[in-house]
Amino acid sequence: MQFNFAAAKAVDSGVWVVGAAEGTGLLPAAAKADKASGGAIGRAMPSCQFKAKAGQVLEVLAPAGVGVSRIVVLGLGKAEQFDGTAAEAAAAAALGRLSGSAETEVAFEIDPPKGGKVKGAALAAHIAFGAKLKSYSFNQYRTKDLDEHQSKLAKVTVLTGDVAAARRSWARMAAVAEGVFLARDLVNEPPNVLSPQEFARRAKALSKAGLKVNVLGEAEMKKLGMGALLGVGQGSERESQLVVLTWNGSRRKTASPVAFVGKGVCFDSGGLSLKTGTGMMGMKGDMGGAAAVAGTMQALAARRAKVNAVGVIGLVENMPDGAAQRPDDVVKSMSGQTIEILNTDAEGRLVLADALWYAQEKFNPKLVIDLATLTGAIMVALGQENAGLFSNDDRLSERLTQAGKAAGEPVWRMPLGKAYDKLLKSKIADMKNIGGQYAGAITAAQFLQRFVKEKTPWAHLDIAGVAWQDNEKKPLIPSWSTGWGVRLLDRFVADNYED
Repeated sequence: MQFNFAAAKAVDSGVWVVGAAEGTGLLPAAAKADKASGGAIGRAMPSCQFKAKAGQVLEVLAPAGVGVSRIVVLGLGKAEQFDGTAAEAAAAAALGRLSGSAETEVAFEIDPPKGGKVKGAALAAHIAFGAKLKSYSFNQYRTKDLDEHQSKLAKVTVLTGDVAAARRSWARMAAVAEGVFLARDLVNEPPNVLSPQEFARRAKALSKAGLKVNVLGEAEMKKLGMGALLGVGQGSERESQLVVLTWNGSRRKTASPVAFVGKGVCFDSGGLSLKTGTGMMGMKGDMGGAAAVAGTMQALAARRAKVNAVGVIGLVENMPDGAAQRPDDVVKSMSGQTIEILNTDAEGRLVLADALWYAQEKFNPKLVIDLATLTGAIMVALGQENAGLFSNDDRLSERLTQAGKAAGEPVWRMPLGKAYDKLLKSKIADMKNIGGQYAGAITAAQFLQRFVKEKTPWAHLDIAGVAWQDNEKKPLIPSWSTGWGVRLLDRFVADNYED
């Protein structure tokens, strides 16, 4: 799909998208469209109960007096609540409404409501970004009825008063969108295709974007003492991998990097602590954290971010066979700490334990953020609206919270504390890999904190509730996978750590 920016002009073909604000009605372009169509919009509003609330869409098909095939009026909601993420959601709603139609081109002419928080070139870029995110599809494995699943739209034009500035803003957003698409593709792939080795192969291809890519196999990880990570994958025929993605874009080449660590369980059967059949479905997505890290690193490289960053991704497959890790096994992590395995389905924290330690030992980062589809317990606490944020650093937490709000990927801080540590006490090792019946997401984070060095700012994002979900509920997500985390991390870096 082609995205363009152009100066305001008459729209005489395709779909003309305009806006209205709740309480103030049609905005200038919409009023213009209403007049050109002989008042068709005004006549349709009462019968459709269109009040311009956020998310509302009004269509006028084959309007008289204009050359367009249809006019789409977007409800932008209350002016004081109209910001970049609201603009993105509105644009996505327009593309969603056109899904399944024969339309091939669409022009957005959205005026900022008076009192809105975004306007001008920034508004144009956000409109394009929302449309871009909604345009994603994953149809690689369909062999028939493709017309039902593929959009006919080929061209999106956003009209704006400052084309050059809109293009500059869009260049960064387009890079982020491609990072989101990479993350979605990885999570959507079936597990018979996306093995740890295949994930690593695709990561190597990111060198074309300017990333330095290094892949460690099982022999190399064994030499480093990564017994926690390797234990998870020992029941699979597919070899575990550790992928290291490096971007050195800072003007200060020796500056310590920001480090992102991703859980990459390419399929999670639960191991010998086998999941139920229903619980196993969807476990191809248990590498959502790794996918987000890969997408973020691609985005940073593509937009030439002025920052040093490293992404460390632990890739395994958790399967049951005669060689699989057993409940009651004890493994030794790269940090030297020992772990009693009481449930082989609490495997992601074992992968992260060694990946976190490696990132700190190898790169001495200024901070570490890990992302993982770690616990069902976080969904009990937060549903599918917020990721769980756990951190040892208030400043880092605040920055992530603000970045999440700005990017439309919100996080909610959860507690940590010594009182929870007693739940991880083992009778024979330094710790066990599960707590008790309660506070499952918290004890998982407490476990990870034991692999964070003293004075290292660290945050853990439990994304189990947001990494994949019913796309009908999320306007920017036209697929099972959300690509959650790429927008958040990119915004976090841009706002806080670029030169």
